[in-house]
Amino acid sequence: MRTEADDPLCIDAGLAADLLASLPWQRLVVLGDSVTAGVMDPLPGYATRSFADRLSDALAATRPDFESRNLAHPFLRIAEIRDRQLGPAIAFAPDVALVSAGGNDAFEGLDAAGIRRGLEQLLRPLVASGILPVTIGLFDLARSGLVRPSSAAALARRFDELDRVTADLVRELGGVHVDTHHHPAAADPGIFAADRVHANARGHAIAFAAIVETLAEESPARIA
Repeated sequence: MRTEADDPLCIDAGLAADLLASLPWQRLVVLGDSVTAGVMDPLPGYATRSFADRLSDALAATRPDFESRNLAHPFLRIAEIRDRQLGPAIAFAPDVALVSAGGNDAFEGLDAAGIRRGLEQLLRPLVASGILPVTIGLFDLARSGLVRPSSAAALARRFDELDRVTADLVRELGGVHVDTHHHPAAADPGIFAADRVHANARGHAIAFAAIVETLAEESPARIA
């Protein structure tokens, strides 16, 4: 049976901490919906720990005074995340914000222009407050074989648009996008929970590895 320790798409916690040790961050805030809230199914051989919690652990491992706060809540749309979480996030005065938003809007059929407007209203105030936004893409559920064929094509188009809009916007704002939507395992049915929407523990472990690798590869000028 494969475990997290021998999964080539995962990363050792100690190595992750070492790769992130040079980043100049002491405070992390997490915003979003069920993705960043950590909804998942457990899976034997993998720690039942969300990618957001894993990131907090990795940063805290080399920063004695590190603080983090997770404000994410399941099933929220972009406007609800903005209205409920943006104020407390800015008040926490973090260096960096890990954000997942737009998945529920895309499920409900909101167009790309509407998603971009909503995301800009969420992300731009973070940047104006000196907070670096780090967004994470969604895995490619529509191409996993877990979605009804009659719905898969339309869902794939909407989630492709969500990832493109999110990546373009956050980069325009000087932030970082973690492209898990095009990850080699993004459409692997084995990374999804039984609800066929959220990730399981392996999915969260893989997403965490992608976050670490992306942040470690970004130039210091962009993440300072």
